[in-house]
Amino acid sequence: MQVALEHARASIAQGSQSFAAAARLFDARTRESAVMLYAWCRHCDDLIDGQVLGHATNEERSVHPEPFDKAQDRPVEACRQGPATDPSHETASPADLETRLLELQAKTRAACAGKPGDDPAFQALAEVVRRHGLPAQLPMELLAGFAMDARGTEYRTLADTLLYAWRVAGVVGVMMARVMGVSDARTLDRACDLGIAFQLTNIARDVLEDAANGRLYLPAGWLREEGLHGLAEVQDPGRREALARVVARLVATAEPYYQSALAGIGELPLRCAWSIATARGIYREIGRKLKRSGPSALERRVATSRGEKLWFVARGAGVALAASAIELPARPVHLFQRPF
Repeated sequence: MQVALEHARASIAQGSQSFAAAARLFDARTRESAVMLYAWCRHCDDLIDGQVLGHATNEERSVHPEPFDKAQDRPVEACRQGPATDPSHETASPADLETRLLELQAKTRAACAGKPGDDPAFQALAEVVRRHGLPAQLPMELLAGFAMDARGTEYRTLADTLLYAWRVAGVVGVMMARVMGVSDARTLDRACDLGIAFQLTNIARDVLEDAANGRLYLPAGWLREEGLHGLAEVQDPGRREALARVVARLVATAEPYYQSALAGIGELPLRCAWSIATARGIYREIGRKLKRSGPSALERRVATSRGEKLWFVARGAGVALAASAIELPARPVHLFQRPF
């Protein structure tokens, strides 16, 4: 386990300084599990995207040779950034990606069964599963989300986008809540809601970057309503106002999920609640900035400043305390319903 833990700590230190900072608010055991779960998620995501610790390699750059230039605005939590770090990679074909998916699925099933082999990322997952009794279907659902990326899924409706958000983020919220000791289904629903809200915010913020990488997560029906048809028109500088309206619509869609998640924060252990309330505040503010700034927000990567982050850390403590005094209300029925 020590080898897996050291690997996980190195992974998070290089892959996400923001997550590493937020994890410091957890108690020691929860922090260990959260970091190990992150390491496995990061490993799988990198393998599908052809990256190293969330940073572009030659493989990704050769598939998408003109990525959205965000060099002037790079918060530490940014994914898919930085210089090529693994020149040995070559362009991955659909067959290559399918092979990688099958390998990840097999190794993940084995790790969940207590047979992780000698790969530290899967040893880390096996330890988290052992400690917290995670059902194998949760990590397998995350891989189903990565498969949507690998297979070039088209997102025609909001329901399609929400399914993707559940698989790549909502299910991570559920797993993190389990790591924090949550077993109540109602609270797990709120953890799912926060993950979905985070992912919708990510999609709204990164729309041009994703489009330059050949991916479009905004509902195609919404885009057509604004006269935008396909990747080329989404990237057209002359269509920024139309695109900004779609982005604002997605930010508005995320808001009920942020509100629902707030109600569940009080059900977490206090230190965990503080961390989650902080993260919620930071990501929600990114969405608000996108909406306030309109088309100009699409030309740079919107982020919160260091001062704003410190404010949300301080505010998060108060939010966590206030939430702990409120009884968990009924969850709005119109929100996405997780399948398990």
